[in-house]
Amino acid sequence: MNPKIDEAAQLAGQISFQQLADAMPQMVWSTLPDGAHDYYNEKWYAFTGVPVGSTNGDGWNGMFHADDQDRAWARWRHSLETGEPYEIEYRLRHHSGEYRWTLGRALAVRDETGAIVRWVGTCTDIHEQKRIAEHNEILSRELSHRIKNIFAVVNGLIGLSTRQQPQMKDFARDLQSRVAALGRAHDFVRPHSEESSPHNGHSTLKTLLAELLSPYPALDEKRLTIEGDDLPVDDRGATPIGLVFHELATNACKYGALSDPAGRVGIMLTVSGPRVGMSWVEEGGPPIKEVPNLSGFGSRLTELSIVQQLGGTLKREWPAAGLKMTIEVPASALCRSNAG
Repeated sequence: MNPKIDEAAQLAGQISFQQLADAMPQMVWSTLPDGAHDYYNEKWYAFTGVPVGSTNGDGWNGMFHADDQDRAWARWRHSLETGEPYEIEYRLRHHSGEYRWTLGRALAVRDETGAIVRWVGTCTDIHEQKRIAEHNEILSRELSHRIKNIFAVVNGLIGLSTRQQPQMKDFARDLQSRVAALGRAHDFVRPHSEESSPHNGHSTLKTLLAELLSPYPALDEKRLTIEGDDLPVDDRGATPIGLVFHELATNACKYGALSDPAGRVGIMLTVSGPRVGMSWVEEGGPPIKEVPNLSGFGSRLTELSIVQQLGGTLKREWPAAGLKMTIEVPASALCRSNAG
């Protein structure tokens, strides 16, 4: 046997669990298989200031903020019933009387048959990190709100400038609509409070498209549909996607399927591994007799958004029934969390 391994094993045998627990920089506790607490290390008592043994059994739950007790109990019961790791954030009463945010974790200790013989857990004071995170969130919301206001100011300046140069009216109207689309895309993914959020749940590609296209009556009339897979989207992908689909919808209303009451547009989303496919298919509008000139600003903007900004590809087809555009981009280009 390796002498160093043998020496380490002998040393570990000489050190008790209590000595190891007291050497930890966190509060350490353990319970019986049924969840009854029977041990806390010195740091638990130093943090809470309670008498030794007073939080044994179920007494620990009384140390939590009243608003967190039911949630902590429910999560702990779930772990006891399933054997799953326990992890939760709650406010724990400090010896000063202040409630401080704490991260609680526990794992089951099992015997050779797999039966749980004990639970060992820790409590980590995360109050300062939580306070900093909340402060940063407030700053982020304020910054994003100011950016939203900038979009409104820019649109207003365009309108004022147009009054002095009426010959630029058509150009200004198109520019204002693009700025408005950017504003809606930014507003969708920017940090929000529960009251200001424009949607419920997480920011996803489907909900983003629904928000962007909500000004078009065809969406409520079910002539403009969004189907297929879904995935998260953040500020990385929201603005280029917003510009592209704004251009497609605007052109469809002016010249394509949505210019005819019987016309339809179908958007299909497909997630395949690290790639995301988006198809735009028009039907029922004015028949296409020849391929349109694609040298305009809108076409160049679409190319810039998909190819250069998102690192994707796009393909246009012009059957008589209407435009068919196929877009493919890396999932990671739409949201940082998709990179994994």
